[in-house]
Amino acid sequence: MKVLYLSLSVIILDQITKLIVKGFAIPFLNIYHKGMEYGEKIPIIGDFFRITFIENPGMAFGYDPGSSFKLWISLFSLIAGIGLLLYLYKVREGKLSLRIALAFILAGAVGNLIDRMFYGILYNYAPMFYGYVVDFIDVDFFNVSFLGRSYDRFPIFNIADASVTIGVAILLLFYRHHEETEKEFAAEGNNTSTEIQDNTITADETNIKDEDVNPKDDQSDKGKEIPL
Repeated sequence: MKVLYLSLSVIILDQITKLIVKGFAIPFLNIYHKGMEYGEKIPIIGDFFRITFIENPGMAFGYDPGSSFKLWISLFSLIAGIGLLLYLYKVREGKLSLRIALAFILAGAVGNLIDRMFYGILYNYAPMFYGYVVDFIDVDFFNVSFLGRSYDRFPIFNIADASVTIGVAILLLFYRHHEETEKEFAAEGNNTSTEIQDNTITADETNIKDEDVNPKDDQSDKGKEIPL
């Protein structure tokens, strides 16, 4: 389960960057950070890559399915996170590439779940599970239409979104490898079973032949008279 350290590292990085962008205050430590204004843009590499602060009430990459689904999305994310954690434990002895992929996906799911669960309460604008997800990575992109909307830039995202994308990409890249490995294990198991059956049959035949050559009950003296 060492891959959980990877998940934890991504979650911490995701939350630190979001708090820096959004701003935070720790009064008892006299720490205050204003953060960015909503919609503010900071160029990093011209207009190709910039930091743009927005929040979305929906899913990854700014997709908003509607406020009526907000609670269900949050609950689904919570259940999915628990399911991924349990599955990671189940495959703890499995291929490293599979475990790394799941660790990235788990980190992304938990990172955005923290926003949905707690940011509304921490920033005093919504109840639990109704918080907005902080997005800030803004990258230029070619014109494309998706779900009825046109984009001339890639949808603004965060490190949690990127983590999920990386995890899914690893799964897709190594899926064939995992499938072939499982088939090899299955074939080896069948061959081993066949060999055991063949050895058992051979041993039985050998026992039968030994009994025919060397019968257990010696009948050679039966019926003979013993001279006096």
